[in-house]
Amino acid sequence: MPQEPEPERDDARAARRQQFAEAARAERPDLALLCLLIGAEADPALDEAGRDAAQIELDRLAGLLPYAPAGGPGAWARNLAELLGTRCGFGGSPADYRRLESSLLHEVLRRRRGLPILLSVVWMEVARRAGAPVYGVALPGHFVVGFGDPAGSHVLADPFAGGRPLTGEDAELLVAGATGEPLSAQMMTPADPLEIVLRMLNNIRAWAQARPEHSAVQLWALELSLLLPSHPARLRHERAQLLVQRGEFLAGAAELEEYARVVEAVDAAAALAIRRQAAAARAMLN
Repeated sequence: MPQEPEPERDDARAARRQQFAEAARAERPDLALLCLLIGAEADPALDEAGRDAAQIELDRLAGLLPYAPAGGPGAWARNLAELLGTRCGFGGSPADYRRLESSLLHEVLRRRRGLPILLSVVWMEVARRAGAPVYGVALPGHFVVGFGDPAGSHVLADPFAGGRPLTGEDAELLVAGATGEPLSAQMMTPADPLEIVLRMLNNIRAWAQARPEHSAVQLWALELSLLLPSHPARLRHERAQLLVQRGEFLAGAAELEEYARVVEAVDAAAALAIRRQAAAARAMLN
């Protein structure tokens, strides 16, 4: 398991985060690049050469696929399952949910194990490079991939299960198991790259939140989330609270007061409660 990252120069971190912010605001965000920049937050040793090597590996895998196979979306799904699931051994198990590496693209490429969303990113990036009509499907609790026309003829596959094809009934069972709710058409809408990145960062935050010794991981996951053009406003509150928990009382109090100013326009009572949290944080210095 990756350890807490070694201290790195502030300018190196700032440059990498600027690259992340710029990539997130590109007209066509590069999903693989964004994922690899997340990996570099967890492992600063993943430098530009290491990130390039991961992109080259995705290119190599794509080169092993036949071009435009006869049989349409189903053939693409079968070829990806045979290459990535069977020959290369990409897949997942419940144990992978306990490892931070399962949320880091370069580690998933190395270990060939990961969470459903990271394995789906591998499938999508390999398939896209080979010319496949591929997209991500952010089902609640279990990310999968689709091939073909989302509004027409398409097939679904589960990279976590080695590329197992999914019927509509299978997708309904996955959603019901995760939420207890029925499958809706909105759940089947292709996920855009920034939605995928935010969901990945949410997974990392949840992993770290359950392990207080890894609060630094939770902090950088929050800070990257806040660099995305669209993110839940509550993440600013979560970051402020985390700073206080980490003993950074003044910084946390300042963040709380800034968030209270944002909230005040819509909920004066909530803003007052947040200001009280800020005062309590400052009082911890006395």
